[in-house]
Amino acid sequence: MKYYINKTVAENLESTSIKITKELQKEGFGIVTQFDVNKALKEKLDVDFRPYRIMGACNPAFALKSIQAEDKIGTILPCNVMLQEVEGGTEIAIINPISMVSGIDNEEMKTIAKQINIKMNRVIAQF
Repeated sequence: MKYYINKTVAENLESTSIKITKELQKEGFGIVTQFDVNKALKEKLDVDFRPYRIMGACNPAFALKSIQAEDKIGTILPCNVMLQEVEGGTEIAIINPISMVSGIDNEEMKTIAKQINIKMNRVIAQF
């Protein structure tokens, strides 16, 4: 099982970012963090790097259920969405929630992860 769900689209990173944010919102997720990797590398290390962004997506209802089911789950929340510029467009990669909880011995968390996985697959299918 791969630890991510991915797809490459023939759009630039900025337009992909806008669209994925809207698609995530349709599934009840908001973007709570954004890390512009190439910008940080330029500022901190003076390294030129391809456009690469990490977005933290959170669905408050699922976050609450998850924390109630497994109090240390915050170590792997929120669900990360990665966008990177590749030849011909932008690659989208979303953490596979089922893989993310595979090492947790908690059946309730596995059920929650399956529900989130359905939502994340619906998001990526819109591209």
